[in-house]
Amino acid sequence: MLRGEDVVPLPPQGEPPFITRFAPSPSGLLHLGHAYSALFAHATAKASGGRFLLRIEDLDHTRSRREFEQATLDDLRWLGLRWEAPALRQSTRSDVYRAVLAELRRRRLVYPCFCTRQQIQTEIAQSASAPHGPSGETVYPGTCRGLAPSDADARIARGQPHAWRLDVTAALAETGPLHWYDFRGGWQECRAADLGDVVLGRKDIPTSYHLAVTVDDAEQGVNLVTRGEDLFHATHIHRLLQALLNLPVPYYYHHNLIAAADGQRLAKRNRSVSLRYFRERGETPDAIWTKIGLEGAPATAT
Repeated sequence: MLRGEDVVPLPPQGEPPFITRFAPSPSGLLHLGHAYSALFAHATAKASGGRFLLRIEDLDHTRSRREFEQATLDDLRWLGLRWEAPALRQSTRSDVYRAVLAELRRRRLVYPCFCTRQQIQTEIAQSASAPHGPSGETVYPGTCRGLAPSDADARIARGQPHAWRLDVTAALAETGPLHWYDFRGGWQECRAADLGDVVLGRKDIPTSYHLAVTVDDAEQGVNLVTRGEDLFHATHIHRLLQALLNLPVPYYYHHNLIAAADGQRLAKRNRSVSLRYFRERGETPDAIWTKIGLEGAPATAT
């Protein structure tokens, strides 16, 4: 069985086989947590007779490295995982993301934000009731939401750095109530407002994680998104974007996270948990499956 409560789901009766994906960022070496996530997506696709796909999320040109991308491919092949169709690389899709963001701008569902991180933190610190997200983090207080369009346009024309934020209130007013389904948690009411007006694009990077993964999952035909439970709350934003962009709504499964022996979350900078480290020590893929809690064939759940 797979670690903890995780069981490979099967499609509801009458639904097509699952198409899943693994979407690493080439900013470091894969570790045991990545192996677990890739295995879960692969096992889920194969259990339903579906397809397993790969996406390289290399948008952040300041951190992504081609050598890490090659190491990712090598590690996945060493583990015995195979993906159908060439890997989709986000760095080749900037024009797609720009077009989507332009459409949201035309519909006045995003607005330019000129706040620096320091300015946001200062405003939050001075607020008697700063809003907090579902994980306890503070959320953007909406400082630039009320800027007059003429003022915002003038600041952009002067070259002032800015980001584009989703106006969640305006977006929800357009879509109405929304829901999404998680195989561990059941039906979820979309609570995108809890995360505030998230960033969808910046001047130097034409999109954000939220916008890119939503658009790319639809492009790849993914009908079951499997990823770590640390991304559970982000799905509320993704569901809202799907409704705004008239995209199909996949199922979700937010699986357990693998932790280090001391209980700390795994990090790419920790070489001792990287797959390359185990490979160099002469360990086998079967030994990796044992380390992450795989014993024999994965269980399935409907």
